[in-house]
Amino acid sequence: MTASLANLSIDLNADLGEGFGRWQLTDDEALLSIVTSANVACGFHAGDPSTMRRVCELAAERGVRVGAQVSYRDLAGFGRRSMDVPPRELADEIAYQIGALEIFARAAGTRVHYVKPHGALYNRGVHDEAQAAAVVEGVRLAAGGPLPVLGLPGSRLHEAARAAGLPVIAEAFADRAYTAAGTLVPRGEPGAVVHDPDTVVKRALGFARDRAVTSIDGRRIEVDVRSLCVHGDTPGAADLARRVRSELAAAGVRVAAFT
Repeated sequence: MTASLANLSIDLNADLGEGFGRWQLTDDEALLSIVTSANVACGFHAGDPSTMRRVCELAAERGVRVGAQVSYRDLAGFGRRSMDVPPRELADEIAYQIGALEIFARAAGTRVHYVKPHGALYNRGVHDEAQAAAVVEGVRLAAGGPLPVLGLPGSRLHEAARAAGLPVIAEAFADRAYTAAGTLVPRGEPGAVVHDPDTVVKRALGFARDRAVTSIDGRRIEVDVRSLCVHGDTPGAADLARRVRSELAAAGVRVAAFT
């Protein structure tokens, strides 16, 4: 169903601060002039204290919301390897990551506005009730209040967050393929990542205007989301994000941080 004109508004987020020491993966400077929310790596899959501080300062200067992108402790695998971490330990590690980013966000004159899991932890939270509950417990430990959780609609993570009284923000991925069940196609499978810019833009417009996407097997899936992700580690990510934002605006879609 196409959204009414009054509801044509969407947040645009990207994963940022994905570097470590002298190694830099994301074009933080360019992306922070385009997106409305920044998922900042907190040191477990990427990121280090200096990078976290720099990204928070740039985000605050440009009015971009800071979010904590938490993950499994997996620098070598970029957080994309699923791990069986005991729930209590995982909750502690989630709280630790959020707390670390909050220090630099506060120093920059802003704060951590939301939490989004990264990579394998994000995908695990779609179906794994125990891991999802541990992530939510970590958010509650660190935040001490109703910090929003960004994630896939219908996920166990969102179920656990709602049960704990935390706001949930449904998100979609313009550059990832979807299964008929509305989940992301695993990265190891053919066609999991959408590389064609025209297709990415078309999908972004579909999410914002029609609240729908076509699955990898050709089925229409209705997906009501409030935030749209463009991956920061994709080659040419800044140009792609700029085009997505421009095309959304041209179509009458207001790009603004979720409230």
